[in-house]
Amino acid sequence: MSTIAASLTELVRQAAIAAGHEDAPVPLEPVVATNDPRFGDYQSNFAFRLGKALRVNPRGVATDMANHIPAHPMVAKVEVAGPGFINFHLADAWLGDAITERLEDPRFGGPTPGQGKTVVIDYSSPNIAKRMHVGHMRSTIIGNALDRMYRYLGWEVVADNHIGDWGTQFGKLIVAWRNWRNDAAYKEDPIGELQRIYKLFGAKSKEQPELVDEARAETAKLQEGDPENRRLWEEFVSVSMEEFNAVYDRLGVHFDVVLGESHYRDELPALVDGLLEQGIAHPSEGAVVIPFDASEGKGLSKAPLLIRKRDGASLYGTTDLATVRHRANTWTPERMVYVTDVRQQLHFRQVFAAARKMGFENDYRHVWFGMLRFADGSIAATRGTGQSVNLVDVLDEAVRRAREVVDERSAELPEEERAAIAEAVGVGAVKYADLSQNPQSDIIFEWDKILSLQGNTAPYLMYANARACSILRKAGDTPVGPITIGHEAERALAVHLLRFGELVEQAVHTARPNLLADYLYEASSLFSRFYLDCPVLKSDVPADVRSSRLGLVSATAHVMAAGLGLLGIEALERM
Repeated sequence: MSTIAASLTELVRQAAIAAGHEDAPVPLEPVVATNDPRFGDYQSNFAFRLGKALRVNPRGVATDMANHIPAHPMVAKVEVAGPGFINFHLADAWLGDAITERLEDPRFGGPTPGQGKTVVIDYSSPNIAKRMHVGHMRSTIIGNALDRMYRYLGWEVVADNHIGDWGTQFGKLIVAWRNWRNDAAYKEDPIGELQRIYKLFGAKSKEQPELVDEARAETAKLQEGDPENRRLWEEFVSVSMEEFNAVYDRLGVHFDVVLGESHYRDELPALVDGLLEQGIAHPSEGAVVIPFDASEGKGLSKAPLLIRKRDGASLYGTTDLATVRHRANTWTPERMVYVTDVRQQLHFRQVFAAARKMGFENDYRHVWFGMLRFADGSIAATRGTGQSVNLVDVLDEAVRRAREVVDERSAELPEEERAAIAEAVGVGAVKYADLSQNPQSDIIFEWDKILSLQGNTAPYLMYANARACSILRKAGDTPVGPITIGHEAERALAVHLLRFGELVEQAVHTARPNLLADYLYEASSLFSRFYLDCPVLKSDVPADVRSSRLGLVSATAHVMAAGLGLLGIEALERM
């Protein structure tokens, strides 16, 4: 189903052709929602830009085009405003019919511009033998929200968890395992014990440098296929994935494939040799690099990609190029999306430029994000003490705090239901604290703020949805719809609800899930205003008005549940 913006943009295109601008010197600019309803619901800036390009009065161009806008039941009025803007006022009758039509649609009329296209999304990517800490939180949560939104828009999505499961750290871990492991501790807490002995290796190797040589030897044996080292490596991967999956299940995160660095290990020597033979890579002081010129990306002419060290070892860039090749050949995706922190911007500019040299002309997107900090200013991954903050501990604390509120406000609910609500609210609050911010901004993590029932928080949005569901339950068998618009608050809510698909498109196009979060917050606020100004179940409300308003309540619940779901947050029907 086409969005309002897309339909109006098509009307503008037809008007431009009818007005003699079929070969316009500027591209057709999409119609956008207005910021102020006094100037209509949607606005086109195309005539203004066209007038400027033609060196004629833009307002005259806008007036001519406005006179050629085809009649459409969606449009009640077209106005020319300012220096050359065309404003559209939507028809109330059409709004009511459009909302009514979408009530039975699970997707609420969402567009599917990704139909027939494939996108690979690379996110989360923790390291084996280490607990997931809050440093993994943003990649996992942002990546999964984009994953869900791409699917909603009709894309075929391949979510790939590119875990860190290969490299020199395993030689160190094997040495530590053989020297200092505690079997009882490992049985009780496998990852905790692996982390302990790995840190112990780091401390002891400073005093015993020979340990580093031992670790290199064990790494070499692993890479050569030594049965015992391979068995240990498989054990470490297995217990790590078991713990990772428990966290992912709690977050509602699921991957289509988990292809870590080890998946590509045997391809790397031949990959580098092939790039040398093709002249894409070049020897450099005993190493191998892929050089770039200024036309291939900002700052790349002075930053060649190192793909083989002097000692013959491969690097992250080498593995990333093998990964691009595999993804391109396996899924032929139109787009590849990588979700990592801000520090990897240069690395991915290098990788994407190198991949294009190799002939893989995909649409590459690096979705980078800022750091997460606690309210005291310390980076969340360290708490200022050098100790990682485990992601599961953050989730546990959020759920504990949510449970206190749930027990206080909903003591009448059964214990099992209160526990489920606290889990959903706590986990949802942590996710929304991230997703409601521009990904590229550093975010401040404040417990009282993220769990508040007031303001732009997950609990506030979840409560708005629960309240809409409560109204529908109380209505019982009262007919829902058809919807007619008779009040300003009804109209404002209806227009906003019909923009849902557009906002998802914008959020995906800009890789900013916070646009959807802002949309849902505004929907919650408009619903509250509607609920106050437009009684639904009062006895003096006429039956047809009651049914119409119940339709708007149902549409609100529909959109809130769908939107929260795209953010990976459970939409509770009661709280």
